[in-house]
Amino acid sequence: MSDYRQSSPIGRVQLAELTRRVIAADPDVRLEVLDAMTGAVLGDTPRCTPADVATAAARARAAQPAWAARPVADRAAVLLRFHDLVLQRQDEVLDLIQRENGKARRHAFEEIMDVCMVSRYYAHTAADYLKPERRQGAQLALTQVWELHHPKGLVGVISPWNYPLTLGISDALPAIVAGNAVLTKPDQQTPFAALWAVRLLEEAGLPAGLVQVVTGSGAELGSAIIEQSDFLMFTGSTAVGRTVAAQAGRQLIDCSMELGGKNALLILDDADVDKAVDGCVRACFSNTGQLCISIERIYVPATMWDEFTSRFAAAARSMKLSPALDYSADMGSLINQRQLETVTRHVGDATAKGARVLAGGQPRPELGPFFYEPTILTDVRPDMMVYAQETFGPLVSLYRVDSEEEAIERANDSEYGLNFSVWTGDPARGRRVAAQLQAGTVNVNDAYAAAWGSIDAPMGGMKASGIGRRHGEHGILKYTEAQTIAVERLLPVGNPSRVNPARYARAMTFALRALRRLPGVK
Repeated sequence: MSDYRQSSPIGRVQLAELTRRVIAADPDVRLEVLDAMTGAVLGDTPRCTPADVATAAARARAAQPAWAARPVADRAAVLLRFHDLVLQRQDEVLDLIQRENGKARRHAFEEIMDVCMVSRYYAHTAADYLKPERRQGAQLALTQVWELHHPKGLVGVISPWNYPLTLGISDALPAIVAGNAVLTKPDQQTPFAALWAVRLLEEAGLPAGLVQVVTGSGAELGSAIIEQSDFLMFTGSTAVGRTVAAQAGRQLIDCSMELGGKNALLILDDADVDKAVDGCVRACFSNTGQLCISIERIYVPATMWDEFTSRFAAAARSMKLSPALDYSADMGSLINQRQLETVTRHVGDATAKGARVLAGGQPRPELGPFFYEPTILTDVRPDMMVYAQETFGPLVSLYRVDSEEEAIERANDSEYGLNFSVWTGDPARGRRVAAQLQAGTVNVNDAYAAAWGSIDAPMGGMKASGIGRRHGEHGILKYTEAQTIAVERLLPVGNPSRVNPARYARAMTFALRALRRLPGVK
């Protein structure tokens, strides 16, 4: 453990410097942040209060008008410089992400990729999305109409611990380039990666104070953030999401939320078994299974059952677990004791009721306090917790099916619909099956990254897995207020005062029938 601790260039002094940008009336009241790999104290942050949230919001709002007045190209340039700084300084934040969250470095690097792709995408597309658009007028050539998009003002972002950098800053990037200020609260267990990102944004040219970070618990600060915001972006559990949506509704502000999932993977009977096994390892055990879009249910054709299950179990057993701050580990640690207890409870409940463990099933305390083996269950029944509840750990259940139709039906038999996956040798068949699945994203012959990394397309959940979308035009326009400006020329819309109403109605009836037949008229 000592070699691991000494290998990181991020020390307590650097972490203390990051927390100095947090507004706190009493900076001596602190919250400890644990190193997920060891359970030791990594650092601490101020324990902000609702009054601190109000102060931070006021400072962000004060900086917002001047930022919104700058050309979109200037705002986009900041995102591109930020993109370059993240790549240049990635080793700093990779160490931070691993130590805050416990994930393997290969999975931490996915956060670097995400932040850079989001920065680049919105830097290059924001001007197009935000420019005034001509719309068809009520009286065609006589009515000139424009659609404008103004920044909301102050965007609140509440993010979880499982992707400290990605979820700590990526949702803020389109809000920033759209001209908003941001008030963000990272999870109290993983505050440092988000603070690091804000520091880099300011180095890239973002005005100081435009993005404010408050640190503390969601229970203490969440309501205050919602009260201060003009829009809220929330990522977290469905249970908390329902409360957040109700609070936002009372404030009459819009919100976008990515929530829980019990994601399904379907292996079709023409799939390549080797590719499916590799894909399932990635789908189930990336980020130690602490991934909203990871897979917790796999449906396997009866004709492939024996071959697939034996190969998948062997692949899981061969994975290397390690706390190393390098790329040698296949999987890292869970974040805390609570997550370890959840995984242990789900496995214990299932095995006590007759489920079989094909691989894993045990904690690994010799590696670190929160390590748990990648685990595969079969013979899982509806009376077991793991059947329908989200585990959020390295645990997956396998189910035998006799047909494609059965697999689709069982995959859709869930209150959740976030991210599903289909494996097949026929991409056209994969698309057809994917279109029948009730999930916001479906990856064909990929675990999750194909849809997530396609920033030009919307990403979000159906059913109890969320509302709204990130990425693409949805991911930036949601942070704006749409405004319609209509300029009428010559004749007013409606019955002119000097025209007999009955004659006007007859004339308009004739005109509407004519327009119905005119190509190109909406």
